Amino acid sequence: MTIDSLFTLLAVFAVWNGLVFGVYAFDKIAAQQGGWRVREDTLILLAIAGGGAGALLCQRLLRHKTRKPPFPVLLPLMAALHLVLLVVFGLFPQVVSHAIG
Repeated sequence: MTIDSLFTLLAVFAVWNGLVFGVYAFDKIAAQQGGWRVREDTLILLAIAGGGAGALLCQRLLRHKTRKPPFPVLLPLMAALHLVLLVVFGLFPQVVSHAIG
């Protein structure tokens, strides 16, 4: 994995997490105004699919989904897992490149 690939991966991760943050924020506003809501399984899938950091940040900043299971456990877990994966990709790019093909 080249440095350009690593920066591309970081950029994609940042954009994706920004989008996930936006979806969670939209759901928070909809909850306050009684509008159309995002399904909980969609929110969970977004967090699992690489958006854990954005979801967790929104949860902390906007106090959204702080008590409803499984969000209090799932979001910190996914954020930590995704950050560990980024560190592994950054520190051991040759091992990762070899492992994935």
